[in-house]
Amino acid sequence: MAIRTENLKMAGKLVVVITAMSAFGYALGPLYKHICEVTGINILSLSERQVPGGGSAGADVKVNTQVDTSRTITVEFDANARGPWEFKPAVNSVQVHPGELATVMYEFRNVQDHRMSAQAIPSYAPHQAAAHFNKLECFCFQQYTLEPGEKKQWPVAFVIDPKLSKDVKTITLSYTFFEVGGKTPAAPTAALAGRAEPRS
Repeated sequence: MAIRTENLKMAGKLVVVITAMSAFGYALGPLYKHICEVTGINILSLSERQVPGGGSAGADVKVNTQVDTSRTITVEFDANARGPWEFKPAVNSVQVHPGELATVMYEFRNVQDHRMSAQAIPSYAPHQAAAHFNKLECFCFQQYTLEPGEKKQWPVAFVIDPKLSKDVKTITLSYTFFEVGGKTPAAPTAALAGRAEPRS
């Protein structure tokens, strides 16, 4: 009888814990939204031109006031493959406003006959853009293992800080992808030397 009583008490406690966890999970979305509104952090809000299909996000979606629509910056994407594999951006360039969230995909395929682990090293031109190029998501943050012939796509989500000098109108983001375990290459600064000066 004592064991049954203890089991019932334990079951009751588990029901309370599960109910509390479910309520907390359900409240996370509204809570996160409220925190963003209070703190003014709103970089993930969609403007009308970011909505898939080009339509409006609706009247209840707030416009991101941190976006400087008076400026447009061209971001060019470069990929350097230091080995027998395929590595390239899905697009060569995009145009963004400072403060605007943008996402670009990079494609990678292991064309070797063995498994490989690899990682990317990013670099920027002009050099001063690095401090203002904020990556929210990037495959360069970790190593990846790919099987022979395996193909992957990885996103780079970024926001350019509006504090970037107004003289900078073009930024080149370059990645060098190398196999882990071999010699780590230097960032491709030499390849970008001709593009180091801001364009007018």
